[in-house]
Amino acid sequence: MSMNNKQRWMGGVVLLGGGTLLAALLFKGAHEIKENHTPENVKPVQQTVIVPKVNTPAQPEEMQSLQPVTVDIETEKRLLEEQKRAREKAIAEQEAKTQKYLAQQQQAEAAAAKKAAQEYAQINARRAKEQAAVDMPPEVTDKPNQQTLDEKKQALEAKKKADLEKKIADKKQADAAEKERKRKELEDVKKAEQELKKKAEREQAKRDHDEKVKLQQAQEAKQKDKEKSQVDADTVKHKVEQSHSQTEHELDQKKKADADKAREMMKDEGDHKKWMVQVALAANQANADAIIAKLKAKGYKITTSPTSKGIRIMVGPSKNKERADTLRKKIQADESLNMPSAWVNEWVPLEDR
Repeated sequence: MSMNNKQRWMGGVVLLGGGTLLAALLFKGAHEIKENHTPENVKPVQQTVIVPKVNTPAQPEEMQSLQPVTVDIETEKRLLEEQKRAREKAIAEQEAKTQKYLAQQQQAEAAAAKKAAQEYAQINARRAKEQAAVDMPPEVTDKPNQQTLDEKKQALEAKKKADLEKKIADKKQADAAEKERKRKELEDVKKAEQELKKKAEREQAKRDHDEKVKLQQAQEAKQKDKEKSQVDADTVKHKVEQSHSQTEHELDQKKKADADKAREMMKDEGDHKKWMVQVALAANQANADAIIAKLKAKGYKITTSPTSKGIRIMVGPSKNKERADTLRKKIQADESLNMPSAWVNEWVPLEDR
């Protein structure tokens, strides 16, 4: 393929040089023909023509000198024939040179083609010889250098094969190590996910248990409050019914006994101080009546005092602060009364203020 390109290139160079030379020769011939046609190459034959002289007055600005005119037709024809022959001769010479140049060019192309064919045949022969030497088994050849080449070639192929096998083994080992590493990473990830899942399940179970316990406790407390409220309501209702069933005589006797007891307590006091146990502050009279009914059902003496914030309900009075505090503790310990916020305070009757 490269030899054909070389031949084409050489042929193109030869053609380009021949065309340039041909153009130069043609340009030279045209220049010579042009020079032969110029008036300078024509030698005129002088012929005397007598012009009669006219006596006219000469003008200063039109002063002219008359020259004799010579014309020889035969000489002109002869010169033209010579120029024609010279031109034909130049053209013939140019054509001969062109034919000679084309012949030389063809010879050069043929020589180049022949040389290229010889070189191409030599290259093919050398390649065929090398290929035959490569394909020939070691036991057939008798040349020591050929055996050395074969041995070197076999050693090189064995080395290449060993290197290739080593690379393949290394790659397999690396792939196995990478696969094992990925497997361990996957197992670690799965194990971590399982641990997180178990931890989340334990936390969720704990939260569910706590919520269940809280709900159960709330239900029990609600049920207990409900039962307690029911018992208190039944007790209050029973006491109210008993209170309503009492006769007015019994109420009068109780009031009289309470009055006597109060007077006795008043006598026991060494000074004018009175200690009361305040148990509640009712928002209205209805609430106050309900609380008073519960306390009276337990046998406590009740005293009320209206304030700007509501009706203050008190139990007492007591002889001293210690007895009042004991009474307060008793009232707070009575769950049926549900009065944990009772407290002792000093109280002076309205008429003594």
